[in-house]
Amino acid sequence: MTELESYLETIEPELRVMTRLFGFPESVWDEPKRFVPQAVESDQTYRITFTDGEYTATRSVPVPDDPDERIQTLHRKRAARRLCKQTLYDLCREMTGIHPPWGSMTGVRPTHLMLEALAAGYTPEEAVQKLVREFDVTPERAELLAEIAAEQQKLPPPGDRWMDVYIGIPFCTTRCAYCSFSSGEIGDGSLIAPYMAALGKEMKACAEILRESGRTLRALYIGGGTPTALPEDAFEELLESTVSLFPGAMEYTVEAGRPDTLTRRKLKAIRAAGIGRISINPQTMNDRTLEIIGRAHTAQQVRDAYGLAREEGIGHINMDVIAGLPGETEKDFAYTMAEAKKLRPESLTVHTLAIKRSSRMSLENHPLPDGEMTAGMVETGRETARSMGMKPYYLYRQKYMAGNLENTGYALPGHACVYNVDIMEETSHILAMGAGGISKRIWPEEGHITRAPNVSNIEVYISRVDDMIKRKEEMFRA
Repeated sequence: MTELESYLETIEPELRVMTRLFGFPESVWDEPKRFVPQAVESDQTYRITFTDGEYTATRSVPVPDDPDERIQTLHRKRAARRLCKQTLYDLCREMTGIHPPWGSMTGVRPTHLMLEALAAGYTPEEAVQKLVREFDVTPERAELLAEIAAEQQKLPPPGDRWMDVYIGIPFCTTRCAYCSFSSGEIGDGSLIAPYMAALGKEMKACAEILRESGRTLRALYIGGGTPTALPEDAFEELLESTVSLFPGAMEYTVEAGRPDTLTRRKLKAIRAAGIGRISINPQTMNDRTLEIIGRAHTAQQVRDAYGLAREEGIGHINMDVIAGLPGETEKDFAYTMAEAKKLRPESLTVHTLAIKRSSRMSLENHPLPDGEMTAGMVETGRETARSMGMKPYYLYRQKYMAGNLENTGYALPGHACVYNVDIMEETSHILAMGAGGISKRIWPEEGHITRAPNVSNIEVYISRVDDMIKRKEEMFRA
């Protein structure tokens, strides 16, 4: 087996994603497989060919070289993977005539490629043309990436000296139909006290890990789940511990996604802790849809929560909405956007519905909505954000996403969320606490990331919190 062939052994899951873009059934990967790469390798070149009857696609790239053998191996694997995916894309494009909006990009972080081009010395205009030419991205999507990169470059630059912190509260009042996060319904609350005790232990240990690493706290995010689902006493204690153990972040965010979990006392606690950014997420302002997706609150409660937060002096509220929710039309989504505009959030994230395998929608075999209709909703969201004076500042994509589209975050000038950018672009170390949190150590010169995931199950996390601490100590001690 050649070096190139060995690199391609584990790539099939990514090739399955590629054929799915063009509507091919999963059965094309049953034996005998319809799409099998033919690999040819020389000292200077990797070449891949895919053939299907009368259609053939071939591409080649220079073999990457580096004096550091470990870095060379990483770069060669990456080059082989990208070459194989793009060649299969060429074949499927020719066979079907379909042009996905993101071209041959199947990764969740397409902004990476724009930033890579800019770092290599391309002008934004040249970088746009490079992505259009090499990845068959539509000009509109490539220009969106250039705009996002320009906004990200206004933020304090990331680097090895920084550390982000994530604190996870895996409780919600109810579970949304599309949700696959590590969270559970809060129920009778019997798990809250033991969970918070375990989390407190992990937080104290991680504060010491941060101190010993010599790094500076950059951004801190309390997410979930829904942190504001906690009882008022537990929520206040959480915030007090957070700012005591992790002082001095340039940005603090608390997820307050469910408007029915917010009280004046909780908002006062947020203000008292010096937290400047919260997120109140209706997902839709149509009551019928809220009931269908299991949100257990009304659109009026969203309006009331925004009003209460403003009364308590919250200066930055983010809003999340989802395009393509079950049963919604473009008219329904336009109504949500009109209502969002009245509430005047400082930032807005327009998600495209993605049906993840562990969600209720997946288990009940709900189909994805029409891609063309969803694309119209996404464009309405983009137009609304721009009409409010916002600019796009981060973007990511997911598998099983309607229309092969994207999730885009918009913000008013000066309100881009540093944590969102860091976690999506993977440019900063992350120290993550709580069930389901994933800590990351970035190795920028190698293009490599080491991960230390916490277990997702709440009860297992409580019993194994010492193991979770040890994983992070080992990762950041190296």
